[in-house]
Amino acid sequence: MKKGMKVKFLSNGQQYNIDRIGYFTPEINYCDSLKAGEIGFINASIKSVADCKVGDTIAELNNNTVKPLPGFKPSLPVVFCGIYPVDTSDYEHLKESFEKLALNDSSFTYENETSAALGYGFRCGCLGLLHLEVITERLRREFDLDLITTAPGVVYKIIDRNKNEKIIRNPSELPDPAEIDKILEPWVKSTIIVPQDYLGTVINLCIEKRGKQTNLNIQNNRAILEMELPLNEIVIDFYDKLKSYSKGYASFDYQVYDYFEGDLVKLNILVNSETVDAFSNIVHKTRAETIGRRICNKLKDLIPRQNFQIPIQAAIYGKIIARETIKAFRKDVTAKLYGGDVSRKKKLFEKQKKGKKRMKQFGNVEIPQTAFFEALKIGDND
Repeated sequence: MKKGMKVKFLSNGQQYNIDRIGYFTPEINYCDSLKAGEIGFINASIKSVADCKVGDTIAELNNNTVKPLPGFKPSLPVVFCGIYPVDTSDYEHLKESFEKLALNDSSFTYENETSAALGYGFRCGCLGLLHLEVITERLRREFDLDLITTAPGVVYKIIDRNKNEKIIRNPSELPDPAEIDKILEPWVKSTIIVPQDYLGTVINLCIEKRGKQTNLNIQNNRAILEMELPLNEIVIDFYDKLKSYSKGYASFDYQVYDYFEGDLVKLNILVNSETVDAFSNIVHKTRAETIGRRICNKLKDLIPRQNFQIPIQAAIYGKIIARETIKAFRKDVTAKLYGGDVSRKKKLFEKQKKGKKRMKQFGNVEIPQTAFFEALKIGDND
């Protein structure tokens, strides 16, 4: 590579002119060329960082004999999550923050999204749950933003009755069940290295997450376990449980390899008879009731009491499968009475009952920020 040479990226065909070329020692040293076996850098006035893919091959513009390095795959987001500002006036600030973050992280994607419960925000794509946590933490620390994150989800494929394929990144995009022929979910091939003492509990955890064992190799009291797992089962709490069950000794690696048909349904959570988009999720039918009960039970403790009764319900396509109720504060309206006929007490109780009914109809339930992610961390004992 020489200064002034015209080059192209083989993955996307973008063409650039090399302005400067050099190497680090660790100080910057500029030179006229880089040869085979040398490590250095080039400056080529690349305005969009997203054009530079990690692992891509750069070749001279007129050289058509060069083939890209085998094994190169552009990094595609596999976990999607909605991020909304707590204060709606921070929307523009959040948008600018995303633009700055995307400059040095080409694997991070975002697009506008609107929620009836949370207002204006963004649908963000990340490489995994750890990547998502890093992004949200950087937004809080570097840009001083208070954020609400929705349930992390994965990309699904819908095959409708006309055999057309559609990509679903958000549970709210799921069409009516009458239009769906089948739902395909992504599966991963994973490798878990764990001490032999914890092998049984780790296998039970994987089976609980609908995993399929493909291989097991034991060497020197260390087990290498290969499993196939559905991606949506491991994006929230699988890694935390794996570390907990193995006392921190297990290591976990995975890669997405294909989509398979699954018996999946959309689980909606209703607070005071209103659907909250942030808690909507696509889950396996066999686990829908269990997950719905656990989320309702957690929200019962996380949402503060009001002057009116608040029902929390889990529903699948309009059918309620779980319910919890937050009791209302009760005011003793008969405290001011000193004896008298019982009809006076009944009259006051009836008046209070009507007032609570009217308050329930027009009252708004504010869900605390901490509830949005805490409600999704559902353990076996919740």
